Amino acid sequence: MNKLDIHAHIMPEGWDLLHEKYGYKGFIYLEDEPGTDAKRMMRDDGMFFRRVERNCYDPEAILEDMDANGVQRMTLCNIPVLFYYWAKPKHTLEWSQFLNDFYTKIQEDYSDRFIGLGTLPMQDIDLAIKELERCKSLGLPGVEIGSHIEDKNLDDESFHPFWQAAQDLEMSIFIHPWEMMGQADMRKYWLPWLVGMPAETSRAICSMMFGGVFDKFPKLKVMFAHGGGSFAHTLGRISHGWHCRPDLVNLNDVKDPYEYRGKFWVDGITHDQDALRYLISVIGEDRIAYGTDYPFPLGDLKHGQFILEMDDLSTETKEKLFFRNAEEFLGI
Repeated sequence: MNKLDIHAHIMPEGWDLLHEKYGYKGFIYLEDEPGTDAKRMMRDDGMFFRRVERNCYDPEAILEDMDANGVQRMTLCNIPVLFYYWAKPKHTLEWSQFLNDFYTKIQEDYSDRFIGLGTLPMQDIDLAIKELERCKSLGLPGVEIGSHIEDKNLDDESFHPFWQAAQDLEMSIFIHPWEMMGQADMRKYWLPWLVGMPAETSRAICSMMFGGVFDKFPKLKVMFAHGGGSFAHTLGRISHGWHCRPDLVNLNDVKDPYEYRGKFWVDGITHDQDALRYLISVIGEDRIAYGTDYPFPLGDLKHGQFILEMDDLSTETKEKLFFRNAEEFLGI
């Protein structure tokens, strides 16, 4: 089965110490782990963030895993901790340009294996649009953005020029949760990642839906990470709220939430066959694309094996999930 992984991450092997370059703190730097190929991602206050292996920065290491697991193509994008929406816009622009040049080179050097998604300084929409246009000129088919931008949800009217530009440029938008709401109140048990991330993604979908974004920009190509988070499993509640409290929910004269199925894509990271079956029944088999969240441990590091083992799915459905839907989303 041909596989196009729609959701995987990569970073450069190294970069400047940004807190020294820009004169303030909050950035990530890398430390080599002695005697290994691993690196430590460190905050510039000296706090450890994450240990990563060679397959987080070296395309050749990623190809080894892809070949071992029958993955033909992989879409690579930014790690959310490196969005830097909180930084000064001109600095995030410079950082985005550095990363986008990196993604472009990988896409060019491995044109039959890797597809790059750019990153943007979303805290400044004018700069974000200019960099989106540059990503288009570089040959990147789309970009990744966060589920919110600092204190603004994705329905904020300040983002409308960005949505318009993305629609006009036919650039695909992959939306990834980050800085999950309530994170400070649930630090134990890895709950921000287990509970906060799914809720964060549903927050992004509902914000765009109730904000009228899907109506105002009907040709916008948007995909949400991690199976759309908790959205599909709470859609009945969301729709019921639209019906019973329109005074609180339907502020922008939008349709029943069920009618927005088909207006966006989600990746297929559910880790569970029954959950995927339900996701298909809600979102539709034409709007789900296999992804892994590679190379991180919460991802599907068996590269879609649980989907391959689903005998009740037809070959046609599996082809849609594994590569055809991703190709349509990316326009390739």
